Amino acid sequence: MNITKSIETLFKKYLPSPFTIAILLTIFTMLLALFFTENQNEGNHFLNILSFWEQGIWNTSLLVFAYQMMLILVLGHVLVLSKPVNKLIMSLTKYASNTQNAVVLVSVTTMVVAFFNWGLGLIFGAILARKVGEHAQQNQIQINYPLVGAAGYVGLMIWHGGISGSAPIKVAESDHLKTLLQGISSTEILSQLPESINFNTTVFSWWNLLLFAVLLIVVPFVLSRIAKSTEATNYYLEDYRFDTTKSDDLEGAEKLDYSKWLAIVFGTILLLAFFVRYYDKLLDFQITPNMLNFFMLGLAIILHGSFYSFLKAVEEAIKGTSGILIQFPLYFGIMGIMKSTGMVVMISDFFSSVATSTTLPIFTFFSAGLVNIFVPSGGGQWAIQGPIVIESALKLGVPLPKAIMALAYGDQITNMLQPFWALPLLGITKLKAKEILPYTLILMLVGILVYILGLLLV
Repeated sequence: MNITKSIETLFKKYLPSPFTIAILLTIFTMLLALFFTENQNEGNHFLNILSFWEQGIWNTSLLVFAYQMMLILVLGHVLVLSKPVNKLIMSLTKYASNTQNAVVLVSVTTMVVAFFNWGLGLIFGAILARKVGEHAQQNQIQINYPLVGAAGYVGLMIWHGGISGSAPIKVAESDHLKTLLQGISSTEILSQLPESINFNTTVFSWWNLLLFAVLLIVVPFVLSRIAKSTEATNYYLEDYRFDTTKSDDLEGAEKLDYSKWLAIVFGTILLLAFFVRYYDKLLDFQITPNMLNFFMLGLAIILHGSFYSFLKAVEEAIKGTSGILIQFPLYFGIMGIMKSTGMVVMISDFFSSVATSTTLPIFTFFSAGLVNIFVPSGGGQWAIQGPIVIESALKLGVPLPKAIMALAYGDQITNMLQPFWALPLLGITKLKAKEILPYTLILMLVGILVYILGLLLV
């Protein structure tokens, strides 16, 4: 497909690494603030902008947010590397008797898992696609392996509307919205902000679940139709294994690292503490990053069956967090500039002047999709775009849950175009971006249609 090859060439030629993009966006924001905002403080305007930037980088609440997002990715990855989940993956592969069956199997299970946790869904889909490829190779089944790989990536087109979505999970925290807009918005706007926006109005709302159900049917259907019209591909894969082999020369206290009972007891204590601490919030659908991470920590330790296996999995999973670790503070610095110079209010005023209560969610959706190409992180994007969306929605009378989910939908859909988060999948499946892009682009167009209709009809 020539269009996908052109897009891949365009990305390689003109789109630098995400870290470099974050640097360029920082400089661009500084210049915008310098030339288009007024100096509201004493001293040199540019030096004040640098001060706002530094304050944003080390914003304590945003740094906590970054760590929460890192744990969501790491613990999700750790869960996939446990033996029970690996057994589940192996039991599923036997149903992949041809490309059509394979893409339906991989896409459906990946989306369901990604709805629970995006890190879990990303790695689960990658390993499932890899194991389907190995199964087909061992049993001489002819399949289109790149299409199966694309099916393993579709969790990233629904994740932000799921339980681990950065925007909905943060707004469920008490006073997060007021903290986010403090120093940006007027007293009138701040007074309209709710203490929290719970999952029953965002992730678990009937319309979000309906859109997820539609995609759960439409995406596998489209993939199966593509499978009918494509040919099998040639590939070679070695057996992919996560090694936690027990050492034979253990001495003394070292044996505790491999103790199954100690891991189960401690994991059970964690889960018991989770339900004691968060039972009331669960009933109110107030799911927060701390709740999700606490639950996954206890579950991961139990499923791995030893601290040694758990820590080996953490060591493997933590490699994928480098982008969050180093890029998030730069996005927080951009937010610091936009907040303290009044740029957020200026942008929200612009949206309020050109949009209506009907069109604002659509504008938000497409702008979020565009921003995601340059800021391939839902958390970083929420830090930058969230205040604009919230203020614009309040000014135009758009329900906040709808505006927040419009941002989430736009952010996640262009993951099918921006291959940044596909890097772990490509590493596991041994595929190249150009091999899955032709298919993920088609799925992106399908997803855009579903989400736009959903936002217009809700």
